Amino acid sequence: MSSTTGQFLIQRPRFNHVFLQNNSFHIPKRVQFSVLPQSSYIPVPLSSVSQFRGSKFLECKCASEKVSESFERDPGQEFEPEPNQIVKQKKASIVDILKQSNSILPHVVLASTIMALVYPPSFTWFTSRYYAPALGFLMFAVGVNSSEKDFIEAFKRPDAIFTGYVGQFVVKPLLGYIFGIIAVTVFGLPTPLGAGIMLVSCVSGAQLSNYATFLTDPPLAPLSIVMTSLSTATAVFVTPMLSLLLIGKRLPVDVVGMVSSILQIVIAPITAGLLLNRLFPRLCEAMRPFLPPLSVLDTACCVGAPLAININSVLSPFGLTVSLLIVAFHLSAFIAGYFLSGSLFHKAPDVKALQRTLSFETGMQSSLLALALANRFFQDPLVSVPPAISTVIMSLMGFALVMIWAKKKE
Repeated sequence: MSSTTGQFLIQRPRFNHVFLQNNSFHIPKRVQFSVLPQSSYIPVPLSSVSQFRGSKFLECKCASEKVSESFERDPGQEFEPEPNQIVKQKKASIVDILKQSNSILPHVVLASTIMALVYPPSFTWFTSRYYAPALGFLMFAVGVNSSEKDFIEAFKRPDAIFTGYVGQFVVKPLLGYIFGIIAVTVFGLPTPLGAGIMLVSCVSGAQLSNYATFLTDPPLAPLSIVMTSLSTATAVFVTPMLSLLLIGKRLPVDVVGMVSSILQIVIAPITAGLLLNRLFPRLCEAMRPFLPPLSVLDTACCVGAPLAININSVLSPFGLTVSLLIVAFHLSAFIAGYFLSGSLFHKAPDVKALQRTLSFETGMQSSLLALALANRFFQDPLVSVPPAISTVIMSLMGFALVMIWAKKKE
């Protein structure tokens, strides 16, 4: 065959085939071309190729896929994000910040406590009439963030749930009764103060125990939510009955009024949150990023306001004694929950995590609910002093244990 030259039309799209018009050739060797312009004609000596029957195309490995992609964009602009991506990243970062605002809750509790002691007017505007709506908002947030799958998974451990319930409404009321009697008989404190300690021990678990469990043992957070929800749901009947049993002989207890109040403060908001999550999931999804910071502010007011309003009683001669009794009460509850679960579930693979969870569940209770009940159903203002102190002590002790256990795990 004579040495003739043909021309190949090489175009920029990602083709691995090069067509030769009016000829049928096959190149046996791999031909690689350098970076080419948009459209180019490349001379190829026909003597270097062999005829191959009826083949209509030439197969050439002219360039890799990455090289062909390099034609389509300017190398200087390859790593520049689009404006829409920048906006999305900013929105995502803001949402993340809002969702992670719960991480500063321990610092906020401590700061609000110090602020209430140093400058009480910073919280005195948050009067007792706001306690019930504030607590209702926290319960509503729990309902919005609750998931059916979490509850189904947690209910697979009925023995742990039952143990947490016993810790809430058997062990803790017994401890509250003991320390209430000690306050009146041993230290000679007024009867309303002893009744206030007993009232603290009769209420349901605190929602802060769920967050404390999440910080130390995230897989058991749904179990903590189930235990708290169960004690909260049944508190509508159990708390008035326990209050009547422990305090009724000392101070009058309005059982019917307590039932109605707990229904309004606890049951109704949680039910509303669950229904809203079920019927309007997109609305709940839009609300969730804003719930953590609002809950932190809500908790700060609920911790600082009772302390600021009752500052005279807290700083009175019996204030220190009541504070020490409340510390001893909560410490005993934390220890009882820890060792009770350890003795019952010593063969469980996650026994340590379960001990921490049940310790939070037994040692932390809804002191705000006790404070709301004290302000509404007891005429003597001294009854509200132990719940006000308990709100602060319970939060500080719970998050101190979070830091100790989290550091120990690391």
